[in-house]
Amino acid sequence: MASITRTPILVTPGDPAGIGAEIALRAYMAGCHDFFLIENATRMTALAHDLNLNMQVQKISRPADFHQENKALQVLDIDWPTTPVLGAPDVANARPVIDAIETGAKWAQDGTVAAVVTNPIAKATLYDAGFAYPGHTEFLGSIAPVRAGGPAMMLACDMLRVVPVTVHIPLSAVASSLTPELIIDKGRLVANALRTHFAIPSPRLAVCGLNPHAGEQGRMGTEDEAIIAPAISQLRADGIDALGPYPADTLFHEDARKTYDLVLGMYHDQVLIPLKTLDFFGGVNITLGLDFIRTSPDHGTGFDIAGKGVARPDSLIAAIRAAKSMARNYTPDDSGIKQ
Repeated sequence: MASITRTPILVTPGDPAGIGAEIALRAYMAGCHDFFLIENATRMTALAHDLNLNMQVQKISRPADFHQENKALQVLDIDWPTTPVLGAPDVANARPVIDAIETGAKWAQDGTVAAVVTNPIAKATLYDAGFAYPGHTEFLGSIAPVRAGGPAMMLACDMLRVVPVTVHIPLSAVASSLTPELIIDKGRLVANALRTHFAIPSPRLAVCGLNPHAGEQGRMGTEDEAIIAPAISQLRADGIDALGPYPADTLFHEDARKTYDLVLGMYHDQVLIPLKTLDFFGGVNITLGLDFIRTSPDHGTGFDIAGKGVARPDSLIAAIRAAKSMARNYTPDDSGIKQ
C-alpha cells in the first residue's frame, strides 16, 4: 500500500456517458492537481472546450509520466469501443470501465499510485456486460486481500463518519442478518482503519441500536439487548472504545457528534440519511478492509445532467483529498488480512 504522498492518485473514468469526465475537469480547475485520469484525452479536450473551461489536457502513457507541477490535467489515454454519448450509456463501453477499476486496484496495491478514486458506474449497464457484483465495494473485495469484516463501506464528510453493518439488502432482512460476530468484525475493522489511515490512535465508536429507542429494554425489539449489546461488550474487551447501543434519533445532532469518531449503524439508511443531510455534495465513499486505498464520490452517474455544465465536483474533490490524506497518514498493520 502506497504511503508516499508524492505518488499520484488515479481517478477511473466511471461510465463515460455520465458526469465523471466533467467533474474531473472541474476538480482540476478548482485546484485539485494530485491526480491523473484514465480516459480518452481527445474526448477530454473536446469536453473542456464545450464546457468553456480554460484549461489544458495532456496525454500520458503510463503513471510514471505524471508530474504534479504540470499545468495540465494529465490523462492516461484509452480508446472507447463506441464514442460515448453523454446521457446515453452504452454496454459496449462497459469493459474499459471494468478494466480501469482492475488496473487502478493493481497499481494501488503495488505502489504505482497512492490510491484509486473511482468515478460513478452504472450498475445496470455493467450487469448487461456480465458484471456479477452489486457495486465497486464487492468487486474490489473479490480481487484483493480482505481484512476480516471487510470490505466495508464508510461514508465520510467533515462533520461525520459512518459505517453500516449491513448494506444493500432489504430492510425486512436486516434483523435476521445481524449477529454479534458480524458487528464485532465490523467494529474491529473500523477501529483499525481509524488508527492506520486516519491518525486517530484511540478511536471512539458510537454503535446504533436497531429498534426505536434502542429497543426500550426489549419492549420494542430484542435485537439490541440480545445481539448488539454483547457485540459492544466484546469490542470493549478488545480494548476498543465502543459505546451503545444508542437510539439513532438522538445520535447525529451537533453535540452528540463531538463524543465519537464514527457511528457504526445497523443498516444503510440509518446512517446514510444523516450524513447526506449534513453534506449532500461533499460526502465520500471509502472502502475499508482492502490492502489499498479506495475512495469515491458519494453520488451516481448523473446521466440526466451530463454535459449540461451543472455537475458539481465537490464530492470528487473530497474523495481525492481523502485518499491523499489516508495515504499520508498510513501506518502499516497487516494483521487480520486474509484472502
